[in-house]
Amino acid sequence: MKTRAAVLKSSPASAPYAESRPLVIETVELDPPGPEEVLVRIEAAGLCHSDLSVINGNRPRPLPMVLGHEAAGTVVEVGSAIRDLKEGDRVVMTFQPTCGSCLPCAEGRAALCIPGAEANGKGVLMSGEIRLHDPEDHHDIHHHCGVSAYADHAVISRHSLVRVDADDIPFEELALFGCAVQTGVGAVLNTCRVQPGQSVAIIGLGGVGMAALLGAVAAGATDIIAIDLAKDKLTFARELGATRCYNAGEEGLVERIRAETGGGVDHAVELAGAVPAFQLAYAITRRGGQTVTAGLAPPSAEFRLPAVNLVADERTVKGSYMGSCVPQRDIPRFIRMYRAGILPVDKLLTGKLRLDEINEGFDKLDRGEAIRQVVVFDHS
Repeated sequence: MKTRAAVLKSSPASAPYAESRPLVIETVELDPPGPEEVLVRIEAAGLCHSDLSVINGNRPRPLPMVLGHEAAGTVVEVGSAIRDLKEGDRVVMTFQPTCGSCLPCAEGRAALCIPGAEANGKGVLMSGEIRLHDPEDHHDIHHHCGVSAYADHAVISRHSLVRVDADDIPFEELALFGCAVQTGVGAVLNTCRVQPGQSVAIIGLGGVGMAALLGAVAAGATDIIAIDLAKDKLTFARELGATRCYNAGEEGLVERIRAETGGGVDHAVELAGAVPAFQLAYAITRRGGQTVTAGLAPPSAEFRLPAVNLVADERTVKGSYMGSCVPQRDIPRFIRMYRAGILPVDKLLTGKLRLDEINEGFDKLDRGEAIRQVVVFDHS
């Protein structure tokens, strides 16, 4: 079949993207689903820094590629081996396919699925196949994170889909559970395991950072510190439940936070994907505390730790990928928390776009002017 998609043909691209137009909207060929694959009508897809990092060259991927990894949609057709999905089901995509049988999956660490990571790196589906092609020369167009949601339709591995009973939730909100909510809320609840009454600092207040803040509120943290360079984001963070807000550029910030928190926070979560932000997170973590990074810094970025502190202060430094989530468990769980009013995810949505406005949307994301924008598809 033919589908309309946003194709990235070369990288790095320079901003403003409204002028350089790195994402080209065109009609592409889409193969039918294989035995363990599903044809999905994409209803909504979020704009995330992980997509931007492919556009700007910070995270090289095989090109050409249809981007988009945070999405929700409706099942149109299922492969011959699939018995647990049917036409009309609502699904949320997850950007890390999970095989369920490799060692990390068997340990309950689905975010570290080995075959899933290998497929993502190659720009293919879990089957090893590519279902997107140029209609003129039939050359392959790669998949992004096994999803490629910036398109009217996508063929996606069953291993990348979570069925949800959520007819009452708009697709533009459901899409956020695929990345922003999994990564941010999961980093707080799963990776940090924040306990009621503890203190949490969130450094970097994009869509994932704001989701982490919601997670800290839901976990019962009583001192929630929000740190960013943008004044409007700090104001919004306070509306979402932050108890203290600081500008990351403030002189003497580390000393101030450590003094006002009695020696530092229990958990510092870095979500900016930048070494200075991680250095700040580490510096404001108390003795015996935990510093977690879920921000994807460029592959060349390095961070040096004072080794003696790890021993003398019993410090913990951890990475968090996909919020240490098991998608089949956590996406429905987070949706239940949303329905109960515990996770007001809808507040993260700051803009809706048409597919042909996507380059302009990435300009806003690049300038830090949006929390979460979502492309909403009109299938009428």
